[in-house]
Amino acid sequence: MNISIKPIVTEKATKITDKHGRYTFRVSPKAEKPQIKALIEDLYGVKVVKINTLIVRGKNKSRYTKTGLLRGKTSSYKKAFVTLAEGQSIDFYSNI
Repeated sequence: MNISIKPIVTEKATKITDKHGRYTFRVSPKAEKPQIKALIEDLYGVKVVKINTLIVRGKNKSRYTKTGLLRGKTSSYKKAFVTLAEGQSIDFYSNI
């Protein structure tokens, strides 16, 4: 199975990284913890100690336009919190 993974770089995710040493990623909804662990270890060359996952539910959105009310929904996704071994880190900005 081919899974996709993207780092989440927000203020809240950065605070979690600084305080607890956990990195946040957006992963495919069908990805499992062993697959996520193997992919992160291969991509970034680090040792993963622990992975916590959660599913973020989509939000209902609506807006008013000339033609009336438009309603929709954002898609759901899976978020993974990755704890690395002591003394290791990931630099997301090295490829810029």
